[in-house]
Amino acid sequence: MLRQGPISLLLHGLLEYGAGALLVAAPFLLSFKSGAATAVAIVAGVLVIVVAATTVGRTSLVDSLPLAAHILVDYTVAILMIAAPFLFSFSREGAPTAFFIVLGVVFLLVTIGTRFRPAPS
Repeated sequence: MLRQGPISLLLHGLLEYGAGALLVAAPFLLSFKSGAATAVAIVAGVLVIVVAATTVGRTSLVDSLPLAAHILVDYTVAILMIAAPFLFSFSREGAPTAFFIVLGVVFLLVTIGTRFRPAPS
């Protein structure tokens, strides 16, 4: 579960803050017409920011969420983002569907590629 990928834990944390902000801003930047897509994007963005801010690590504001739980949340969020257009019935709207699928795949690849353990000394 804790592989040695090319992405540092610090970069992973910073990317999560950026992804959360992008999720919150996307409905307004991309003019989502679906209320469901807008709601899912804002809720997911806030969730990503809260998880990033509460996970034990250098980018955390409050060290309360264990790293193993964070990893599980990351995989779950990535899968749910990919499935969101179909679960919440906005797959007929192109912009949010493409946005969620692409961001979900990128989120999954970043999680897979993150070096969660420090390099052995």
